[in-house]
Amino acid sequence: MTRGRDLGIPLEGTTGPLNAITDVTGVEVGFTTLISGSGKLVTGKGPVRTGVTVILPRGKKYDPVFAAFYDLNGNGEMTGVHWVEESGFLDGPVAITNTHSVGAVHQASIAWAHSRGFINPNLPGTYWSLPVVGETFDGSLNDVNGFHVKEEHVFAAYDGARTGQVAEGNVGGGTGMRCHGFKGGTGTASRKLPVDQGDYTVGVLVQANHGARKNLTISGTPVGHEISDLMPVFRLRTSTSGVFRSFEEGAGSGSIIVVVATDAPLLPHQLKRLARRVPLGIARLGGMGENGSGDIFIAFSTANSGAATRDYLQKVDMLPNDQINPLFEATVQATEEAIINALIAAETMEGVNGNISYAIPHDRLINVLKKYNRI
Repeated sequence: MTRGRDLGIPLEGTTGPLNAITDVTGVEVGFTTLISGSGKLVTGKGPVRTGVTVILPRGKKYDPVFAAFYDLNGNGEMTGVHWVEESGFLDGPVAITNTHSVGAVHQASIAWAHSRGFINPNLPGTYWSLPVVGETFDGSLNDVNGFHVKEEHVFAAYDGARTGQVAEGNVGGGTGMRCHGFKGGTGTASRKLPVDQGDYTVGVLVQANHGARKNLTISGTPVGHEISDLMPVFRLRTSTSGVFRSFEEGAGSGSIIVVVATDAPLLPHQLKRLARRVPLGIARLGGMGENGSGDIFIAFSTANSGAATRDYLQKVDMLPNDQINPLFEATVQATEEAIINALIAAETMEGVNGNISYAIPHDRLINVLKKYNRI
């Protein structure tokens, strides 16, 4: 799997060992990827280019984490965030899928937690849940109205979630996504702060399906202007000739879901501040939070284990606000790199009706960076 740093793209900050959200101790990530069929769209049969991604903050252990959510532009969905905002806790995993599979993943997440005993031990015999499920739209490549993400696929993603290296590109919920006019999908990155700044880790995972080609900027270079061909190819909806055409339909429409994890002892209001810095990383690459884009982010901290107890007064640790700036910077940098990694790892994909989303050409990207003296 090729990533941004493998191409020599100059990126700021020190990464964790894996340069992934799983550099935050305890975080597990799982995927189910669904790819089948080709040719003409037949609703309910395919072609299928979709999946589901899950992130478990403390692995398969019930121990709610402090969390907060923020949206730059709300043309999208993330369930359960009203209670995250009200309570200050994320009490389960985060799942990401396609727009029309949110309901199926929501219901399956409840079923998985109940069947696997991932429940509040303080409420024996009682179980209720408000799962957090985010989405981006993959209907350009996937039979999105075929509802191909089923309960067994969600269970497989949760049961298979692991620490360690995280797959990127055309995987999980990111399978059928595109980004800045190229093939997009799943990406991740991390930053490790030095000891004198707390030795904390920030990890980010994105499902990138946003942005216009003309605005794509990598390491300060106008990549979108320099590589203006290889636009997505879609069959014209009004065409009777069967002709394909390259175009940037609804430039900037789409969405991006971003999950930020840290082991720094932050309280919910501070995690809200972290989530608000995510758009700065998106903007460094040319993301504008366009009208047609659902740009929704959630941040959580794995510090303060046991803080959600119902039985006794709880004391928690909190990082002073005057020491939070390095975490802001880490969030911006890791978000930027996670999107780059999604672009670099993604591969050209053909989907419904022969629609094509092209991968960003690595050799040409390197040449652009060299032209502008970035490498």
